[in-house]
Amino acid sequence: MTDLDPFTDALDYPLYVVTAEAAGERAGCLVGFGTQCSIRPARFMVWLSKANRTYRIAARADRLAVHLLRQDQDQLARLFGSETGDETDKFTRTAWHPGPGGAPVLDEAPAWFVGHVDSHLDGGDHVGFLLTPEAAQHPADSGFRLLTLVDGYDITPGHPAN
Repeated sequence: MTDLDPFTDALDYPLYVVTAEAAGERAGCLVGFGTQCSIRPARFMVWLSKANRTYRIAARADRLAVHLLRQDQDQLARLFGSETGDETDKFTRTAWHPGPGGAPVLDEAPAWFVGHVDSHLDGGDHVGFLLTPEAAQHPADSGFRLLTLVDGYDITPGHPAN
């Protein structure tokens, strides 16, 4: 078996907060695996760990919200990365509003989109959610530095990766 760690250790991509709502239940988590995967039509794939509550809610959701954070928003990242929704209602600790289809949109996020869930792909300990963007917000001044994987190294996950 090939060890991928030396390759992935060289990467520093954005961290995302992904939120979902299904049947009146809300969930959200910090996500390190996500990327645009098509230009026309526009598509984005985000990967959620099977171990966490967000995956269980997202599996029943029609839409997910994907948020970018600024580098200085480490407290928001810790809330969604270190706390588990099995024990903490994260949405009582941050401002949010319902976006398209009821997907929870975090008010503090400088950029976000809500996407319709088109399909799921089992990738092992994570499941990919293929999203078609329906609404997006991004500031005119996009000069902020994004919170990235390297910035999140000291965030202890609320659940183990597998």
